[in-house]
Amino acid sequence: MDSFTTFDPTGTVEAAAQPAAPRVSATKGARLAVLNNTKWNASKLLRLSVAEMEALGAKFDSVRFYDKHHFSSDADPALLDRIAAENDIVLTAIGDCGSCTSSCVNDGIQMELRGLPAAVIVTTEFEREATLQKRAHGMDELQPVVITHPISSLAPDLLSGRAREVAPQALSIWVTGERPAARV
Repeated sequence: MDSFTTFDPTGTVEAAAQPAAPRVSATKGARLAVLNNTKWNASKLLRLSVAEMEALGAKFDSVRFYDKHHFSSDADPALLDRIAAENDIVLTAIGDCGSCTSSCVNDGIQMELRGLPAAVIVTTEFEREATLQKRAHGMDELQPVVITHPISSLAPDLLSGRAREVAPQALSIWVTGERPAARV
């Protein structure tokens, strides 16, 4: 049986601290997992973001694309295990509403706990939700990629600008000798 945590909206949430995964020293040789939450424009944004990172000089050993079942639910643990076994770093999107933000952050946390640095894309309108979600799970060190809202309702010809916002943030989240500082 699955277990659920209930939060009291009138109180404070206390969670045991969860360590983030070690960062990679470079993208060269890294195997990139791209987890699409299947929300409108997510796949396009993710593909454009990978191309933008490569244009900035990122060299991945491989790029593998994965789809989860639904944007407002967490990825299946078996899928997350497969991603962890096949890759070194993860890019996932998009969090531009309440439930999809929570699920993206949860997926990122689960990848970090499996040893893969995760860059979770959320929009400015849902940055606070992402912060609350990561703190509720004790993963304050998870630093989301925050880009301009909206994404899912954005015209396709405007997505490349959002990908240019994603690329440098994702690279700085993955590639460092230390864990990223938490955003406040």
